[in-house]
Amino acid sequence: MSAGRLGSARTNVLGDVRRTPGPCAQWDSQDIDFIREILDLVGDKWSVLIIGTLTDGPMRYSDLAAAIPGISQRMLTLTLKHLRRSGLVSRTAYAEVPPRVEYSLTELGTSLLSTVLDLAAWSAGHHRQIRDHRHAFDTEAASNA
Repeated sequence: MSAGRLGSARTNVLGDVRRTPGPCAQWDSQDIDFIREILDLVGDKWSVLIIGTLTDGPMRYSDLAAAIPGISQRMLTLTLKHLRRSGLVSRTAYAEVPPRVEYSLTELGTSLLSTVLDLAAWSAGHHRQIRDHRHAFDTEAASNA
């Protein structure tokens, strides 16, 4: 399908969503993009881990990096920036020598905490089932190829 035809075929995506039952049907058309953007931020694996790690209070950047296995400095920096921009995390710089910077959850970030911890607990509690399903799916797909 050409790019022009694809664009015209997708012009009523919002209308199609509105006709579909489920959570999307209840949202105002002005809110859908914003809701998707926020879900993308708070559903990101690094955001979930950072928010969960800040449960016990403020932490320095280096302590956050050490507490979250596998996160690169770049991803930690970018994710903290996005969380700060959305008002979920605050950054406090102390005028000391050497300089000290701490990150903590805001009131808004704390309101999200139980959801994030529930999601992480669900993931931990079901990882074997999911791993087994993935293995079975991959085995079946390989045998059908």
